Amino acid sequence: MRGSFMSYLTVGHLYTALHAACASGVARVIEANGEDVAYADLGNEERLQALDEGEIDILVSAWFPQDEDILKHGHEVIGSLYHPELNFSALTSAGKGQGWTAGDFSSLVTTAEARPFVERVLERRADLKELPFEVVATENVLSRLKQDEEAGKCPLVAVWQPHAVFHTDMLDSLPDGDLLDGQVQTARLVLRKGFRDEVDEDLIDELSIMMLSNKVMSALDHAVSVDGMGPEEAAESWQRGRLIPR
Repeated sequence: MRGSFMSYLTVGHLYTALHAACASGVARVIEANGEDVAYADLGNEERLQALDEGEIDILVSAWFPQDEDILKHGHEVIGSLYHPELNFSALTSAGKGQGWTAGDFSSLVTTAEARPFVERVLERRADLKELPFEVVATENVLSRLKQDEEAGKCPLVAVWQPHAVFHTDMLDSLPDGDLLDGQVQTARLVLRKGFRDEVDEDLIDELSIMMLSNKVMSALDHAVSVDGMGPEEAAESWQRGRLIPR
């Protein structure tokens, strides 16, 4: 938030490793334009209120179209940071491919964020309802899948990408496993109402063309949630080409 005695921008983000790392990546662009950055960790239900009340200048990030209610409040949406995907996947070691069926798997493992989409598919795929259904915390997905692999189990997995697990070679997406029915999701930046008039247009332009990709975001998530880096350290490592070979 800006004012006569403040010379920084406040970036809000969900309190997860993925979103914190994304916010730090965006902050590096802001800082390169001569602005200092403060961060605000937000719960999912706090994001819109923080924008409405001017507590944050930029929200990093919102996923559209599922967050389209934000548009009703007059805030500006810019950019296209990455495109979240949601597919059924299987452990690479299991070697599953064309023609997979429920009988190939020991359980169905998902997260709370992915569960509504999975349940929609279960309405059409009665065979999948026979699998033990397990909801795992997003931050525990990687360790859980390692346990299953070591135990010789073969779960059917539904986890939003980007995620740290996709920075490894543990999972392969299954053919005909799209849980979004072809719908494209886009992670975008949200500027609070009136923000554009308070900053240099060059900053807005640079943020508008910034791209991270699912591959970069998965690497950032892995750096923070698995390797123990701080979000800012991970963002710097990415910028210097240390997380993903260029």
